[in-house]
Amino acid sequence: MAITAVQPASVIGEVGTVSRVVVGVDDTRAGITALAAATKLARSSGAELVAVRAWDLGLPPHGGRRMRHLAHPHVVIAFSGTEQCAAASVLARHAFSSAVGGMPADLPVAIQTPQSDPGIALVGLATRPGDVLVVGRRAGHPVSRLAHGSVSRYCARHARCPVLVVPS
Repeated sequence: MAITAVQPASVIGEVGTVSRVVVGVDDTRAGITALAAATKLARSSGAELVAVRAWDLGLPPHGGRRMRHLAHPHVVIAFSGTEQCAAASVLARHAFSSAVGGMPADLPVAIQTPQSDPGIALVGLATRPGDVLVVGRRAGHPVSRLAHGSVSRYCARHARCPVLVVPS
């Protein structure tokens, strides 16, 4: 069930009780706008806010999905990912500063930094009753979207909860 809107009140009206808002976080204008909308939705519904910044080798630096058809895929022998996880957490905190002036103190917030494709991570986390998934959709060239994929499109097609797609 995809909902394209930016008014959180209309989302609550369409889906009923919202207990958790899961939002994809990146540092693009669309990502910042989605985080602001997700924070507003969580506040207005008294829900927990789960900010997700997925990371993995081979992902575009500013969002998008992993290239599945690489001619020469990465070969990794040993990789802990601690630096990438820490960088993803820092990026999420900076996104909160840009979107709403800092980490919200008036609602429960969790930052998750899974090593995964962003679309797969978001859909996998937003599975509880009362979940709403919020993602940004940036305007872009169709060739770029074809090359990098679209997280918002993936989430709208595969999520088992309502999806709020916020345009940039």
